[in-house]
Amino acid sequence: MFGLLQAQAPAKQTATDTINTLSSRLLSGKLLEDRRAAILGLRSFAKEYPASVASGSLRGLIGSLKRDGDDVDTVKLVLETLLALFSLNDSSPEASEEVTLWLADEFTQRQDNITILLDLLGTNDFYSRLYSLQLLSAIHSARPERTQECVFTAPLGVSRLVAVLDDRREAIRNEGLILLISLTPSSREVQKLVAFENAFDRILALMNLEGALTHGGVVIQDCLSLLANLLRFNVSNQSFFRETGCVPKLAHIVADAVKDQSSGDGVAEWVKPQRDKNLWGILAVIRLFLIQGGLGTQANQLAFWHSGILTQVLNLAFDNSTGLAVRAEALTTCADLIRGNPRIQEGFAQLEVTPVKAPSSPKEHEDRVLMVNIIHALLELTLEVSANPFFDVRLAGCECLKAYSYQHSLIRLHFVRRAIEGYSAGSDDIPNVLATLLTSQETPRSGDPYRVWFASVILLHLIYDDPDAKSALMGVSEGDASAGEEVVTCIQALTSGLVAGLQRGEDARFSIGYLMLLCCWLFEDPDAVNDFLGEGSSVHSLVQGAARTGPEATIVQGMFTVLLGIVYEFSTKDSPVARATIHPIISSGLGREQYIDKLTRLREHPLLRDFEVLHQGLGGKQAVGLPDVLFDKTFVYFFKDNFSRLLRAVDRDPGLEISVVANGVQKGISRELVDTLRTQVDEKNQALTKAENEILTLERRLGQEQAEHRRAKETATVELNRIRIINQGLQKQHEEELDRMQREYRAQLEKLQDEHGRSLGDLQFRIRQLQLESEDRATKVRERNDAEIADLKATVQNVEEKLAKANRDHILDLQTAHDEHTAKVSTLEARLQRAESRAEEAENRAQQSALTVKDASIATARAKEALEESEKARGSTQAELDDLLIVLGDLEEKRAADKKRLKTLGEVVSDVSDEGDEELSGTEQEEETAADDEEVVQAEKKEES
Repeated sequence: MFGLLQAQAPAKQTATDTINTLSSRLLSGKLLEDRRAAILGLRSFAKEYPASVASGSLRGLIGSLKRDGDDVDTVKLVLETLLALFSLNDSSPEASEEVTLWLADEFTQRQDNITILLDLLGTNDFYSRLYSLQLLSAIHSARPERTQECVFTAPLGVSRLVAVLDDRREAIRNEGLILLISLTPSSREVQKLVAFENAFDRILALMNLEGALTHGGVVIQDCLSLLANLLRFNVSNQSFFRETGCVPKLAHIVADAVKDQSSGDGVAEWVKPQRDKNLWGILAVIRLFLIQGGLGTQANQLAFWHSGILTQVLNLAFDNSTGLAVRAEALTTCADLIRGNPRIQEGFAQLEVTPVKAPSSPKEHEDRVLMVNIIHALLELTLEVSANPFFDVRLAGCECLKAYSYQHSLIRLHFVRRAIEGYSAGSDDIPNVLATLLTSQETPRSGDPYRVWFASVILLHLIYDDPDAKSALMGVSEGDASAGEEVVTCIQALTSGLVAGLQRGEDARFSIGYLMLLCCWLFEDPDAVNDFLGEGSSVHSLVQGAARTGPEATIVQGMFTVLLGIVYEFSTKDSPVARATIHPIISSGLGREQYIDKLTRLREHPLLRDFEVLHQGLGGKQAVGLPDVLFDKTFVYFFKDNFSRLLRAVDRDPGLEISVVANGVQKGISRELVDTLRTQVDEKNQALTKAENEILTLERRLGQEQAEHRRAKETATVELNRIRIINQGLQKQHEEELDRMQREYRAQLEKLQDEHGRSLGDLQFRIRQLQLESEDRATKVRERNDAEIADLKATVQNVEEKLAKANRDHILDLQTAHDEHTAKVSTLEARLQRAESRAEEAENRAQQSALTVKDASIATARAKEALEESEKARGSTQAELDDLLIVLGDLEEKRAADKKRLKTLGEVVSDVSDEGDEELSGTEQEEETAADDEEVVQAEKKEES
């Protein structure tokens, strides 16, 4: 019976079938309640079967967000389901990272999907905003780059995300803050867009709202992380932060933390750990503005200086209640604030702080009211505080002192001179780096090797690439030579301190500090090398140090070898220990192979090789042992840059000095060549002296000749004066004779002028008579000429009429010929057109038309020839007229000559005869008329042309 009931029962439905059914209802449901019920069912399966739910209903869920976005409850259910799909359940059989990646791909492959989630941030519903932010964070965790791109390109996407920071509900605000932190670490475009949405003001306001640095919690750290993301290596955002007045707000936050710390109540012990984290974070943010060599670093330094942040950070650094890590970070921040800015470096030295020393016991706290100069306080902190936990603070103080003198030669020289004065006086109110180094051999073994190490590093940075500071230190010496005492220079005293430390068995850091200083000082400074070699045993001490065994033997041996190579490289033949003497000492005491091996092992040591990536500080060593800080950054760069040169130094011949690089090949100068050149220079000097003596002899001879010349000149002057007197007498006689002759000339001139006046009057009378006679004659000639002109005008008129008639006839003939020619051409053109139109019909007719055209062309040519002949006839006619005019002119001249001859013979020539002659010469007049007509025609032609 029971088996029968089981057989009749419906088949058991699996989870996959249920999910498929719910997915179908979600896609096909018409009513909101049906779709909501399907979503509820899918949510219950989402954690156990994420792959099945995602593959069957993901697109339906996303579509529900679009379709049912106005319904708050439905949106909440959809977002919860989607979050459940992203939350992996280890006990689920379908749990896999691939499901999360597939879900993120489905969301990011279409921009609309991310835009829907961002649009939900515009609503005021708590769950819609919170779940949307959580879902965006989950998607970004799986596909960060694609999510950043979708958020960046979505309309108002970044604006809505940043606006979440203003939400008063902490859960939403904190979730938005975390999402912004994850979106902004790498994309510069997103960083700029977030910054321009007034993110800086909102972050700073949120920090104040959360209790600022003193009372704030994890939210403050998140705010600082977001600030760091927006400002790290982003010059435009840093400029925007500075220009929008956020620097004073940041300074106010730091000042409030310092004020809370220095208040009477102080800060509770349970608050300090989180407070120190917040302080460390904001100092790290400030350092992001101060990257060495950055484009906006100078402007950022000035902005922080004017806002008073430097003073507040110094107060943090010298406050005993501040954690050591924060104090170290504060001093490092101060170093970044002043490095490379002369104006701030000079102002920094005027500040005063409360000096700090490490307490001898945890209960010891001294209230120091006395304020000291910041340089005094930094030297005291660096050189006199020997507690091991304070190492990071001392190292940061050393960095601050290095930044104070960085690239400022005046500050370096002042610092060195102040140290020299304090050392020379025998006592100093402030710690003295020079006294620390020069008196170390007089003190017993010290438990703080870093005291000498820090002093060496500070002095190294004061003299590095600064010849003036080196010269000042080389002037320091001990002992009075006049009293028979041995004079010990500064370099020799430093070497003695180094050797004494070796003999006492000081820590390797003690020797490394001295060696770094001496290496950087002696490099490329032959004078300093000669000073070092003034102590004859120095080279042997270096060889012994290169063979020293013990802790950090590789480093110490390598450092001694480096100094030995520098001394040999820059020594000369004239050094106290000659170059040729040093080379055998190195070869016998150390050997070439050992020399190269020790330098190579030093270069390959992890502390030197990986210096740039290793943490320089205590690290995990707080109570036991010394930190692994052995080298200064400047020395590391110096050694790596010159390693190859030092490696080859031992192979260079002792006869070569002052190595140079030419065309990539390292060469030297032979000392024998130098001596030869010096000999040649001496010979040249002797020759020059001989030449100068000869010049003196010549000058004396020239003086004698000049004296003789002066005497001859004086004699010539006397003779010249005598000749001048004689000349003046002759000139006076000449002037008297000239006056007499001028008087005679004037008398003769007056006589001649009178005679000329009388002759001129007679001539003028005769001229008037001749003028009257000529006027009578001219009147008669004028009358005759007028009559002749009238006759000629009449003749010319007749000729013109005849010529005009001839021209008209000629023009008519030409016009008739032109019309006939035009008619023929028109006829021929018509026939040609007919022939061309019929050319397609028959080839024979085309040939006949061509012949006709040829005949027409011949006729045209003949017409042209006829026209040319007529032109030629006209030209010949014109030539004949010209000839007639010439003949007429000759006749006129002959006639005038005959009349003149008759008048000369006494014959009377009447006008009648002239008229008769004119009548008799009618032919000639006609010829003249024709010539005049021809001239008229030519004039008309010119006008027409």
